[in-house]
Amino acid sequence: MPWIQPLDPLHNLTLSALVGMIPVFIIFWALIIKKTKGYKASLMACAVSIVIALLVYRMPVKLAFLSVANGAVYGFFPICWIVISSVFLFNLTVKSGQFEIIKHSMAAITTDRRLQAMLIAFSFGAFLEGTAGFGAPVAITAAMLVGLEFDAMYATGLCLVANTVPVAFGSVGIPIAVASQVSGLHEMQISQMIGRTLPILSLLTPLYLVVLMSGFKKSMEVLPAILVSGGSFAVLQFLTSNFLGPALPDIIAGIGSIVCLVVFLRFWKPKTIWRFANEKSHLTVVKDDYSINQIVTAWSPFLLLTVIILTWGLPPVKEFLNAKGQLQFAVPGLHNAIADSKGVPLAHIFKFNYLSAAGTAVFFSALAAIPVVGLTYRQGITAFGETMKQLKFPIITIMSVLSFAYIVNDSGITTTIGVLLAHTGVFFPFFAPILGWLGVFITGSDTASTALFAKLQYVTATKIGVAPVVTVAANCSGGVVGKMISPQSIAVAAAAGNLVGKESALFRFTIKHSFIILLFLCLIVFGQAYWYTWIIPPPISSTGIVGTLPVNPATPGYVWLILTALVIAIFIAVIKLTDKKTSA
Repeated sequence: MPWIQPLDPLHNLTLSALVGMIPVFIIFWALIIKKTKGYKASLMACAVSIVIALLVYRMPVKLAFLSVANGAVYGFFPICWIVISSVFLFNLTVKSGQFEIIKHSMAAITTDRRLQAMLIAFSFGAFLEGTAGFGAPVAITAAMLVGLEFDAMYATGLCLVANTVPVAFGSVGIPIAVASQVSGLHEMQISQMIGRTLPILSLLTPLYLVVLMSGFKKSMEVLPAILVSGGSFAVLQFLTSNFLGPALPDIIAGIGSIVCLVVFLRFWKPKTIWRFANEKSHLTVVKDDYSINQIVTAWSPFLLLTVIILTWGLPPVKEFLNAKGQLQFAVPGLHNAIADSKGVPLAHIFKFNYLSAAGTAVFFSALAAIPVVGLTYRQGITAFGETMKQLKFPIITIMSVLSFAYIVNDSGITTTIGVLLAHTGVFFPFFAPILGWLGVFITGSDTASTALFAKLQYVTATKIGVAPVVTVAANCSGGVVGKMISPQSIAVAAAAGNLVGKESALFRFTIKHSFIILLFLCLIVFGQAYWYTWIIPPPISSTGIVGTLPVNPATPGYVWLILTALVIAIFIAVIKLTDKKTSA
């Protein structure tokens, strides 16, 4: 007989929700007021959550601690695995000396810090979110900006702020696919609704980043570049989400905005070059200082990453890798041992997809890059050991954060808070993004947030006479704003930006921006629900799946892997042959 989650354990929904919010308040208090280190704040929140689950929600002790353990394991794999692989890839470029060339090549495009942030944090980060997601974009882009001698706090903070608008379409559209499965709405309709909301934020995000860095006056100096970056991204995001589906918006918009901005900068330059006031030295570049081959070699880890990540995102490849390398089992003692308030048992299946995981794709990219950047595999092993030592505290932080997320979900605390917000009646569309924001803050994942609240969003909207696609899409859109302050994201960014122990400062850096953007989004969604309803896409009755990359499903996954391996082999061979000719 499963234990049933109590929806209102104190027989007063408001009071129950307030008590359930105590662990969230603990995180805010620890990071903002007490300035506690990230792993300590996460452990405190987790401990308080266990106490509330046991004493208030009457959760059995065995289930509570199994839930915490399940969260910790999931925190290590796949989340920590992504961070480890991403930082390992970056460390290889530094250890080989190739990152110096990357810095010079980036400076050859522009030495202006404002423009570099748009290229890397916004556009390249969006591309990585669309292909990998789950922490990889922030880990890689933050490490790159710090390597470019950005101020570490600004670098990581900017990457967290930039990693908002792409999140709803992240990991080849997985959050929208889950929202569709849970709510019953068609993927394409949700994609279209989000694609008519987020492009507004996409247009403004580069401006927001630059104002955050340099102030409004200095941002006006690069307004043409801001409009090209944000405008191209917004247009491509709108077109792909409305006409191609949820799989490609981040990938196409990310690459498209990089190309548009790089081409634009060949014909336009800012009148003044802006840098941080506390920079030790200004990076100067001599024309033709490095050959094309040297620049391609230096960027090869990230080029290989792009190719492999794209391959890993293909459905036939995922299916093949899961068939060959995935262990899936019911969590002993936890699977179907908990039921929601309606008596439906909750499945707890652990998927150890060690081949198809995004972290494995990044790791293979690093392995392929080792000979290209001029290192031996013995040196690569040393670099991996150094990476593990570097990330020991972030790993503890991430595992404790996921333990906290799992216990509040399994005990029913999250559902109580969600139901309280659903009782706001006609004002619910305003609070719909807040529900998504809260879900991502707790779980660190827009996918998990939609799994939690998409059905609640659908049912509540139907009851108050609002098109349900508005609130279901708002759950995904609101979640993107919660991503920048999620303890999981903060821990990942701090690890990549070499700010371990300074998570509280990073949290304070991003929290106000999260609230500002969330309020803006709440007003947009409220207007969509009642004022400009013409923007709502019509219902789609067909059941065809749109949320996959447009590839021939008849082509087996192993064929794509072989083709990718051939491309990589040819690439490495060309690099090595060109190196020999250059040396000769």
